[in-house]
Amino acid sequence: MMMQVANKAAAKTGYAPVNGLQIYYEIHDPETHDAGADGLGAPLIVLHGGLGSTEMFGPVLPLLGNRRVIAIDLQGHGRTADIDRPIRYEAMGDDIFAVLKYLGIEKADILGYSLGAGVALRIAIQHPEVVRRLVSISAVFGRDGWYPEILAQMNQLGAAMAEQMKPSPIYKAYARNAPRPADWPVVISKVGDLLRQEYDWSKDVTAMKVPTMLVFGDADSIRPAHEVEFFQLVGGGMKDAGWDGSGMSNARLAILPGATHYNMLESPLLAPAVTSFLDAAAPAAK
Repeated sequence: MMMQVANKAAAKTGYAPVNGLQIYYEIHDPETHDAGADGLGAPLIVLHGGLGSTEMFGPVLPLLGNRRVIAIDLQGHGRTADIDRPIRYEAMGDDIFAVLKYLGIEKADILGYSLGAGVALRIAIQHPEVVRRLVSISAVFGRDGWYPEILAQMNQLGAAMAEQMKPSPIYKAYARNAPRPADWPVVISKVGDLLRQEYDWSKDVTAMKVPTMLVFGDADSIRPAHEVEFFQLVGGGMKDAGWDGSGMSNARLAILPGATHYNMLESPLLAPAVTSFLDAAAPAAK
């Protein structure tokens, strides 16, 4: 069955002056917009992966249905220039919260991919009042969720790799969009430092009340045992739902077949899974 896709008007772009940053954002509106019942059609904030930008969501945006989508470039990424502070999940969570306030958005759905999903998770932890629903794509709640070989790669990421990464599509996109392309070694160093930080947000995640969907690939960079534990922390997979579904939690889990950490946003199964979660009737409180 073919999915009906809403036509998107040209994006409106701007910069939000928050927390010492000039954060770049794009607002993608469908040609028609109806908020509907239960906040359906609420603004959807999308946050890209590490060393990426809003461009990462290019193939996905037209498939997200009849809703306003706001794509944001994180600190030091895309068109958002870096500033003199470390790159940290908690600080970027506060940044996105400030952007929502700047744009006059009281409540939104938040979707993040990889590093952006870590930021989305911190928004739900630090500012739950602004999050209607949360979608975390290919992310962990603690650093040990990654496979050992991925942790080894993270340990090596730093300024010394900046030059050898210049032939890569990641650098070419950065150079095309960054206000100061010469910052590349600094941003690489800061992202590497972020990825080497030890963290475990299990207690924070357990305390969350925001309806949450976790999405992974069946060939992701994250250990399956960690994915299951994550799902249980947000309230899923704890008991049989019952013949009538009355025992089902408000958490959802999607494992996309044939998907890796690196091609998740290209999976044709991603948008239908996400939109069905965002458009569903409000689940009971956790």
